[in-house]
Amino acid sequence: MSSRLDSPEAYRAAIRAGDRRAIARAITLIESTRAEDMALGQAVLDGLVRYTGGAVRVGITGPPGVGKSSLIETLGLDLVERGKRLAVLAVDPSSPVTGGSILGDKTRMERLSQRPEAFIRPSPSGGSLGGVAHRTREVMLLCEAAGYDVVLVETVGIGQSEVAVASMVDFFQVLLLPAGGDELQGMKKGVMELADALVVNKADGATRELAERTRLDYEGALQLVRPSSPSWRPRALLASAVTGEGVAEMWQMVLEHREALTVSGELEARRRSQARAWMWSLVEEGLQRALRDHPEVAARIPEKQREVEALESTPASAARALLETFLGGFPTADGR
Repeated sequence: MSSRLDSPEAYRAAIRAGDRRAIARAITLIESTRAEDMALGQAVLDGLVRYTGGAVRVGITGPPGVGKSSLIETLGLDLVERGKRLAVLAVDPSSPVTGGSILGDKTRMERLSQRPEAFIRPSPSGGSLGGVAHRTREVMLLCEAAGYDVVLVETVGIGQSEVAVASMVDFFQVLLLPAGGDELQGMKKGVMELADALVVNKADGATRELAERTRLDYEGALQLVRPSSPSWRPRALLASAVTGEGVAEMWQMVLEHREALTVSGELEARRRSQARAWMWSLVEEGLQRALRDHPEVAARIPEKQREVEALESTPASAARALLETFLGGFPTADGR
């Protein structure tokens, strides 16, 4: 039974004790759009940040239908059998009507959700870049403070989501379907440059042979891509959520990657860089929100948009005018 959650201190104590109800309620606060909830959520997190950083952070992405949730469940069950505590942050597409989650990952990971060692949190993306939930990073820190050993971040795998996920994890894994020919050529080079591993899923039954050919093709393609780390050469593996093939190898690869980057010092440097970039993205987001909420700027936005659309003004000139209004007449950075 949770203690009464009536203060940041009470939340922190309950979260440090692994209280799942407290974790879920703190996540709701962080994801809330209400100012008072957000403030309380940040107060809770500020007091927990020194307990974060101990988990293995893994991002998993891939196209719709590749079987991300099924493979994550199989991997998660393997990890809890190894004695690990696991948090899965499964980012659903937001409903365009309600803004809420559409898919509901707890229903898609039914066996894993029944394990007390696993904490699964589906979150609506809120329309943010690439379908990554607006506060996924903060939620990841909460889970680490609660003592989870592994945090898996699943994303919808569309648009720029790959970049967003890669910017918050230690190991970035791309799931792929058995394919060939034109489908294989459709693999984006940018995704290959981000990936620490490519995993061809659904390597079972009638598609097993095609999956192996696909893996070999991707293995060859990876040799032509400059790796993101001098300490790690990305690999291509086979996996099956049905048979369990490749699941142990997937986790072993994560551990080998972690060891290589820890020894070289890259893991610590990567996390510092991610934290710094995260801070600046929040600064930019806050400035944009403040600009749009500024009464005088808000009054001028329709006029400037109309001028740009009617080709009466360049976008640069209109943007400069709005910024100068926001800055109270001070010239913008370009000095014009």
